[in-house]
Amino acid sequence: MSVKVRDLLMGELGSLRHEPIDKRIRAQIGDRTVVDSTRALLVWEPKRVVPQYAVPVEDIDAETVAAQTGEQAGEVSAPQLLGRPVYDPSVPFSVHTSEGEPLSVRLPEADREAAAFRISDPDLEDYVVLDFDTFDAWFEEDERNVAHPRDPFHRIDIVHSSRPVRVELGGETVAESSSAAFLFEPPLPVRYYLPPEHVRQDLLRPSEKTTFCAYKGQATYWSLGDEDDLVWTYLEPLRDAAEVRGRLAFFNERVDIVVDGEPLERPVTPWSKR
Repeated sequence: MSVKVRDLLMGELGSLRHEPIDKRIRAQIGDRTVVDSTRALLVWEPKRVVPQYAVPVEDIDAETVAAQTGEQAGEVSAPQLLGRPVYDPSVPFSVHTSEGEPLSVRLPEADREAAAFRISDPDLEDYVVLDFDTFDAWFEEDERNVAHPRDPFHRIDIVHSSRPVRVELGGETVAESSSAAFLFEPPLPVRYYLPPEHVRQDLLRPSEKTTFCAYKGQATYWSLGDEDDLVWTYLEPLRDAAEVRGRLAFFNERVDIVVDGEPLERPVTPWSKR
């Protein structure tokens, strides 16, 4: 991550932010709709890259009670986060950078609950922030949403290029193409999606890993050499990413990429080796 991008991120992410979403937002636990709101907000706690939904308490059809100490899953100790300028989605919801009260959204009859948080801010007095991952399904209007709430200030841009792209690992060329699709998703580095026939697929090992992106869909992975989960593709991408369907991309952070004869510096992101 460049100094310029880092400074931009810190300038934007250094404070608590919230925006109206102007969409009907619903969430389910099991097959029951427990959140149904046309007054939802997107809330970014300081340092958070992606937002969370916040809704008025009265738009939650379940008990909202104070969480017991240690009740919210996935807690991370403070030392593990030292030195991280931003919190990407891998940092659990239970880690908060705003003052507030941890809550639980409970369905006693289903013996289920989801995590929530009431932020101590007068602008959010009647709202609770909801943990996307502890609900079973989310909908914006009638469309299913995955991974996390979509950020209206975030977009992906895909352009096709004839500039030659070469991918090397340990000095060996593992992919090379003059028909790559460049996917721009600031502040992330450019990702280079190559036709599968231009990748040394004989070197790839299938991985069990899958991830979800709110803008691109479900990714499946391959490993290469000693690098686990290095390569990915979207077999059934969401409509915004339809042009990279079936193409393969490599983590720039862990391979050497040469574009138009110029070696690129490996970026430093949450996906770099720690």
